[in-house]
Amino acid sequence: MAKVRLIAYTQQAERIVASSAKLCYSSSTIEETSKNLSDEKVESFVKMLANIGHESPLEHASFTFGIEGVSRAFLAQLTRHRIASYSVQSQRYVKENMFEYVIPPEIASISEAKEEYIKAMEEDQIHYDNLCKLLIDKHKQDFIKSGIDENTANKMAEKKAIEDARFVLPNACETKIMCTFNARSLLNLFAHRCCNRAQWEIRDVAIQMLRLVKEVAPNIFAKAGPSCVRGACKEGKMSCGKALEVRKFFQNLKVNTDEE
Repeated sequence: MAKVRLIAYTQQAERIVASSAKLCYSSSTIEETSKNLSDEKVESFVKMLANIGHESPLEHASFTFGIEGVSRAFLAQLTRHRIASYSVQSQRYVKENMFEYVIPPEIASISEAKEEYIKAMEEDQIHYDNLCKLLIDKHKQDFIKSGIDENTANKMAEKKAIEDARFVLPNACETKIMCTFNARSLLNLFAHRCCNRAQWEIRDVAIQMLRLVKEVAPNIFAKAGPSCVRGACKEGKMSCGKALEVRKFFQNLKVNTDEE
């Protein structure tokens, strides 16, 4: 299962958001605007922003996550959320010695399917190792012929080899990610990826992320989740038909719980 941690976030995120929002409607200085905000007013301003759809102040609050135990298939989905920053463990620089991989729950639930899946992963490792060896041997000889010493040639050959050998690695291959989102972008991610129609792996990660940010900025993310949390489902004919159940789940979402 994926492991998600909230590594860093904007301190007093809701106060900063409220202060920036109030500034838009006030003739006061920035210092005066911030100073006159009580906790009650901060909460009121943040809720007002949600009600009127004034989302730009939310961009002043950012959240950085560490995500481990996820697949390269997951990575392709996550990075479609473009208003964010990503750092990913590189298969170009990190050699995959006995690579870890994600097993989809549906495959894991069928013993024959799981056995077939594991066999495919083991075969991929064999092909990867064989390709690395063949490519390293070739590149090493080429580097030595060009006048590079053997020790340096070995290092350069391995780096060049894994650039191409990685092409045989599967989508299931595990990776690690650090990513930073502002609050507005996170709300968009939650709207799409917390939905029952989202793919299981990114939905699991999105829910973990939401649990974490609700702990530190509860008012900003009070109505976060799929579209049915805030109103009607936007999936149309593709709706899961469980709006009431989904709404209750996200309204009661807590950190470190096992509702799923």
